[in-house]
Amino acid sequence: MNSKIIYVVSDSVGETAELVTKAAASQFKGYGVIIKRIPYVETHANIEEVISLAKINSGIIAYTLVKPEVRSYMKERADSEHIFAYDIIGPLVDNLQQCFDSKPLYEPGMVRKLDEDYFKRVEAIEFAVKYDDGRDPRGILRADIVLVGVSRTSKTPLSQYLAHKRLKVANVPVVPEVDPPEELFLVPPNKCIGLKISPEKLNDIRKERLKTLGLNDHAIYANIERIKEELTYFEKIIEKLNCPVIDVTNKAVEETANTIINIIQKGSEA
Repeated sequence: MNSKIIYVVSDSVGETAELVTKAAASQFKGYGVIIKRIPYVETHANIEEVISLAKINSGIIAYTLVKPEVRSYMKERADSEHIFAYDIIGPLVDNLQQCFDSKPLYEPGMVRKLDEDYFKRVEAIEFAVKYDDGRDPRGILRADIVLVGVSRTSKTPLSQYLAHKRLKVANVPVVPEVDPPEELFLVPPNKCIGLKISPEKLNDIRKERLKTLGLNDHAIYANIERIKEELTYFEKIIEKLNCPVIDVTNKAVEETANTIINIIQKGSEA
């Protein structure tokens, strides 16, 4: 069986280049293709090493190099040594530049950065669902942010919104009859955010919630005296936590979320 070495060269990890090369090589039977990945090729010296290997072993080079000067040097050296070298990404980047009428970033590893960003977002969303409404107190100590508030203060929507910013959020409901989990008092104050609201606004929100569920809006859940009792208890808990508090009475979720992010960022810088 004939065999050929293909050196897959990249200025990043090289996964994309290797996958493309394997896909192309799989179309040829009777050849034992040996693929050797050479990542993080960013200098002329790196390219000289690749050229030397390919020349000694009569190899082929397939490369994804986004920086124009590095890409040009690879082509120049391969041509001068009569080595077959294929530019996988360069021509497409050049054509896209013309189509978009915009200059590329020329930053290696952008696909990997995008993938990491995506998976961090998914992980944060799953975290928010798992540790929503105090379901599992173990998440409190693992969270980037812990939201504390009575029912209907937008804890869940805020958790999901912040998760899309790649922040892991747990939220804890405050109910007078139930002691908060012990883990809550172990969280650094700058990671906790209390969500307060006016009794009248909360009363309106809860009445609408009950109507949506087809229930009587005179239930204890929407009773103004009960609401005041809950908010008084909330104030006691927040005093113990000594954490920042945001009044969400007339705020949209996006506005509150941005305020939370600013608070957390300032806390991390302190």
